[in-house]
Amino acid sequence: MVCLGNICRSPTAEGVLRHLVAQQAPNLSIEIDSAGTADYHIGAPPDLRSQRAALRRGIDLSGLRARQVTQDDFARFDLILAMDRDNLRELEAMKPRQSHAALKLFLEYAPELNLRDVPDPYYCDSGAFEEVLDLTSAASRGLLASLQHRA
Repeated sequence: MVCLGNICRSPTAEGVLRHLVAQQAPNLSIEIDSAGTADYHIGAPPDLRSQRAALRRGIDLSGLRARQVTQDDFARFDLILAMDRDNLRELEAMKPRQSHAALKLFLEYAPELNLRDVPDPYYCDSGAFEEVLDLTSAASRGLLASLQHRA
């Protein structure tokens, strides 16, 4: 899961997917991680507003720490999901030629929403963080269904 700074959208998506997998598919063997395309917040925990919103839904993000996408990610992961088109373009520019990692928008797994981008809540009120949770929950359900179908 990838956003710009890895403190709002992508750690929320990581936490939501981890929570969903633990509840609905604990035997599914997948690696879940998040990162940012920028180096603004390396080592920082998720934004407190993200943490509080997630915790209200029983999802603890407090142990996550921001990191930047590395070249190794394109070898380590089969699927890299961008939170928006800007970060998808950034990932496409970073992707090594020999990489077989698929790059997609996360919301492709929630086509019923008719949205492409998870909006960045950083400069918004608490409602925006709830919206990120709603959107990442829908996409996580779709992604999990896809992964279970492939397994």
